[in-house]
Amino acid sequence: MDQPQPRLHDRPEPHAASGLSQRLNRLRAGVLGANDGIVSVAAVVVGVAGVTTEPGPILVAGAAAVIGGAVSMALGEYVSVSSQRDTEQALIAKETAELRDDPDGELAELTELYRERGLREETARQVAIELTEKDALSAHLSMELNIDQDDVVSPWHAAFASFGAFLVGALLPMIAILLPPAGWRVPVTMVVTLIALAITGAVSARLGGAPQLRATLRLVIGGALALAATFLVGQLLGVSGVG
Repeated sequence: MDQPQPRLHDRPEPHAASGLSQRLNRLRAGVLGANDGIVSVAAVVVGVAGVTTEPGPILVAGAAAVIGGAVSMALGEYVSVSSQRDTEQALIAKETAELRDDPDGELAELTELYRERGLREETARQVAIELTEKDALSAHLSMELNIDQDDVVSPWHAAFASFGAFLVGALLPMIAILLPPAGWRVPVTMVVTLIALAITGAVSARLGGAPQLRATLRLVIGGALALAATFLVGQLLGVSGVG
């Protein structure tokens, strides 16, 4: 005896899963943006601290790294998301035209897609008909292209989010390098930076479904090497009297 097929309204809305995926991707991008702010600014201020203990040069270099890095991150995110959005909008326009010019062919295509997912021919056609009657464009975009026309990412939102995430991450090494006494600035900054990298590494791995320990260790070790390298370069330049 055949098992009853789930009713159409019992199925999860395609855009619900897509929207969740988009939100997770944005959150993960924000975590990575904060991570970039932590590493790049910490490397700059530690490098300068290797040359001088005066807070003035450290503050100027750190501020320049914060502003330059945040703007660069925002610009890169804007360009990347704009390209993605242009591609998605072109695909939406193409699918709209195909539905207008060949509705029967598109219905057959949607039926075949559901049949390939494991539904019987008659069930696949019935689902395709019901979804087409409800919202043909959304049904095709979801099944064929995994696109939700109501969830196309805004490049401005992405740029501002990246800018803000970088600033939040950059504040940690700036505070850590400026508040302690001169002899403690570099050690405190390194410890704070590595703890922050461990946190962002764990969160990023969790969001991406990757092993947390491996991702965290990789990020912490990489950050430690970057800090050590820039501090060593700063000391070498300070000893040689460059500048």
